Amino acid sequence: MSKKIFKYIMLVSTMVTVLGLAFVIGILSHSFQRQLMNELKKEAVFISRGVEAAGTDYLDQLSNTDSRITYVDESGKVLYDNEADVENMENHGHRKEIREAELNGEGEDERMSSTLSEKTMYYALRLDNGNVLRVSSTQKSAFALVWQLVPPLLGVLFLILVLSAVFASRLSGRVVEPLNNLDLEHPEEINVYEEVEPLISKIYRQNRQIRLQLEAARRQQKEFSIITENMQEGLLVIDRYTMVLSVNSSVGKLLKVNEVRTGESVYLLNRSEEFRGVVEQVLEGNHEDKILRLDGSDIQVIANPVTRENKTEGAVILLVDVTEKVEREQLRREFSANVSHELKTPLTSISGFAEIMQDGFVKDEDVKVFAGRIYKEAQRLIRLVGDVIRISRLDEGGLPYQWEELDLYSMVHDIFSTLHEAAGKQEVHMYMEGGSTVLETVPTIMEEVLYNVCDNAIKYNHQSGEVFVRLKDEGDVVRVNVRDTGIGIPKEDQERIFERFYRVDKSHSKEIGGTGLGLSIVKHGVKTLNGRLWLNSEPGQGTEIIMEFPKHHMENKEAAE
Repeated sequence: MSKKIFKYIMLVSTMVTVLGLAFVIGILSHSFQRQLMNELKKEAVFISRGVEAAGTDYLDQLSNTDSRITYVDESGKVLYDNEADVENMENHGHRKEIREAELNGEGEDERMSSTLSEKTMYYALRLDNGNVLRVSSTQKSAFALVWQLVPPLLGVLFLILVLSAVFASRLSGRVVEPLNNLDLEHPEEINVYEEVEPLISKIYRQNRQIRLQLEAARRQQKEFSIITENMQEGLLVIDRYTMVLSVNSSVGKLLKVNEVRTGESVYLLNRSEEFRGVVEQVLEGNHEDKILRLDGSDIQVIANPVTRENKTEGAVILLVDVTEKVEREQLRREFSANVSHELKTPLTSISGFAEIMQDGFVKDEDVKVFAGRIYKEAQRLIRLVGDVIRISRLDEGGLPYQWEELDLYSMVHDIFSTLHEAAGKQEVHMYMEGGSTVLETVPTIMEEVLYNVCDNAIKYNHQSGEVFVRLKDEGDVVRVNVRDTGIGIPKEDQERIFERFYRVDKSHSKEIGGTGLGLSIVKHGVKTLNGRLWLNSEPGQGTEIIMEFPKHHMENKEAAE
């Protein structure tokens, strides 16, 4: 602060001094010019007496003069000039000083001389014979006098600046010293400058506000600790260097750790590679959700990054014991496999009867076409049961499927043909957008996925509703959007809609014959095909399911590379 005060004092002193000197030089210059004009007047009067007595002969005798002398007659013709040839000089009758002299007896002017190309001062005097005598001189003499004063003035300027620097340094130090000694912890006791009192009052109010905020923060921290300590879920807050900032006791229980302390690396809580991978990914700015297997328990780790100005500053990690949930899901998988196995025998029988009817053992006019459809649907159901069994086996280790290239456009077209009758009953219109879209996939699984999604879009649609299937090739992936104008899915059910046997509206599902397996098979099928799946839905406005599949199977892609 003292440097700024010193700088400002020096700046003001310099400006005032320079301006003062400039005014002095200006005043002196003006004074010298007036003095020069007075001298020209005296010289003109003196010369005029000689001219009136002896005419131009007197002018020829003048030699010791620094002024320029011009003698002009009443018409403006130059009769004499001691510095130029009168024969080449123009008429001077229009000159300002000449005109004034003819009218008033004397005249003066200051301008650039057309003959000498210098700024010149002129004084003209009318003689008794009507002619005009003009005496002029350049301003060099005036400027020379002023220029002689510049060195001493610069010396004065330097001395003033030195004195200003000394006084400014001492003054700035004395001004700042009381401010440097302020006790900001007790601003109410400060009494320095009257001008600083508003600032001191503001500091006092801010200190008081900070103390109140700190007290509120401590209370909130205490409340937060009470809440988190009573949570069954484990809560961890870490910084970007993996140091634990906040932790509750449930973390130790879930991770089977005796002591959990803040200020230590989160890796000390669990050294497994899965846990380390979750921490690394979340600190890179990615959301992570994984399940860790710990001593017979399944712990779900949900990690979200904490960002500021697009930079990850830390993470919040939530640990949830999902052992029971995982066990229920396992039981549902087993049940799905058993139900599928039990359904295969009666479906095979239906297929056999349909085949007999199709071969003509029953009257054709009533049942042949219908029997053909029953046979076709029965075959599709057999394939469906086989696929469900395969998917269940995949849960236990998986069976290899044959990957091959196919055109999704043709597959969706065939699925539309299969669902044409079901859609017609509900007067649902089906539309397909896009063209030929080829990718490497497992045809049976892909067909089951697309069939189930389209079938659901019809089943849960309104009367005279619409279903749109859009295929889009996006380079490395193929995106499939299936959108309907149906009943939609509430927000609270959207996260569970892909669970096996989970139904949003059980009564409606019972009416349309739903089993609760359709979207679960879709989810598992998409995962098996290395794809991604998500949905957008609003109750009463319909549902859109989006699926993305890689165009090439990973093993084949690695082999090609």
